Amino acid sequence: MENLEDLKIMAEQWSNQGIEYLQKIPPVQLYAAIGVLLFTTVLLLLSIRLARRTKSNTVLLSGLSGSGKTVLFYQLRDGSSHQGTVTSMEPNEGTFVLHSENAKKGKIKPVHLVDVPGHSRLRPKLEEFLPQAAAIVFVVDALEFLPNCRAASEYLYDILTNANVVKKKIPVLLCCNKTDKLTAHTKEFIRKQMEKEIEKLRASRSAVSTADIANDFTIGIEGEVFSFSHCCNKVTVAEASGLNGETVQVQDFIREHIKP
Repeated sequence: MENLEDLKIMAEQWSNQGIEYLQKIPPVQLYAAIGVLLFTTVLLLLSIRLARRTKSNTVLLSGLSGSGKTVLFYQLRDGSSHQGTVTSMEPNEGTFVLHSENAKKGKIKPVHLVDVPGHSRLRPKLEEFLPQAAAIVFVVDALEFLPNCRAASEYLYDILTNANVVKKKIPVLLCCNKTDKLTAHTKEFIRKQMEKEIEKLRASRSAVSTADIANDFTIGIEGEVFSFSHCCNKVTVAEASGLNGETVQVQDFIREHIKP
């Protein structure tokens, strides 16, 4: 009880000293200090609100050369497959409202879509866009999948273990393109095969000294066979056909992460 009383006395003394100190300050200076404090608080709150509103609208189209990224880009932009396009050597980039949304009324947030070249020598360009990416669409050729399974899995592994992707938990859509063809593989088959390949990569790369590994992070759960569900970021699988304009699942993924 004595300690409590002592604390009360000390609190009263500090309070009285504070009041005396404030009374000694000229009113002009006191009002100026209060004004600066209020202005700083308002500015801070506005900055926080602005930061929340200016969320990235960038979506990256990545994958091996020939997977159909550029065709998907044009389908999403203007509803045309642009047949006859050649392999991209430079990123196709544009900010636009998705073609299917052109007829919708009201203000719709445009998407900044980047088609990153899939050639192995040009893949470092992906690193330039990852810091501002809100989502990634990784395109796989479902028709010619088996000959490219290993290479596609390695590329996807590098993306999933990238520091930007892991830290920001950037969502990834594994887009199985050309599934309209009769001999195309199903998305479930592609998912399982790529999980198996990534499991092999985990085992082989974990055996190498960390000094020799360029990736900043590992993926999966130790002691368990790899599954995309083990990734810290969300990885989903979808089907599409760029040539036929079947891109609904890709558009839904984009709009899930870039609100209209």
